[in-house]
This record gives sequence, C-alpha cells and structure tokens, in this order.
Amino acid sequence: MLRNVIGECPICQSDLKVTKLQCTSCNTEISGEFQLSKFSYLSKEHLYFIEVFIKNKGNIKQIEKELGISYPTVKRNLDEVIVSLGYEVSSEEKANKEEIFKKLENGEITASEAAKLIK
Repeated sequence: MLRNVIGECPICQSDLKVTKLQCTSCNTEISGEFQLSKFSYLSKEHLYFIEVFIKNKGNIKQIEKELGISYPTVKRNLDEVIVSLGYEVSSEEKANKEEIFKKLENGEITASEAAKLIK
C-alpha cells in the first residue's frame, strides 16, 4: 500500500526531510538529504482546497458551491494557502478586505456589494 509523504513531524511538528529513495523497478537505493515540495508541508485541508480550486479553474462561485462556504471564507482559505506556501498577502489588500467584511457583518453593505468591492 502506497502512502503519501508527510512533511511535518507528528510528534513535534518540525519539518521532515527525505533521506532515502528507492527505485520500484530495480530496488536501487539512494541516500542523502532531499528536499520535499512546498506542497508536502501543507495541511490536508489546504491540499483539498487547492484541489477544488484547480478543478474549478479558480471560479470562486463554483468553489463556494462545492465546498458549501461563503465568498469571504474562500478568500480567507486562499490567503492561508498563499501564506503556507511562503508568500505574502499584501497588508493593504488584507486591511481593505477586513474593512469590507466588517461592513458586511454589520449589515452596512450587501453580499453583492462586498463582492464588487473586493474585486
């Protein structure tokens, strides 16, 4: 049975590294230190979100429908994945979104108005 490579230690949550590779055909083994993909360090939830995101070609409406979550939640999940991959989410963009979400939450604007403002 094949298992997925995990990127995080289940005991202390530190990053893991691959130290041995083996050929499935001739059983040749190679030892050393090998780097895992950035995606190996993502949580199962983030990997699933990325899979749904790609499957739906980034169409937020379809992602909302498939996952049963709201537009702000899709955007938040996307921001979390971006940060988990080691990239930054613009603080100005983040502040604008937070302000829009507060207005939406307080009933100052409608969901469609919020969506337009975020775009």
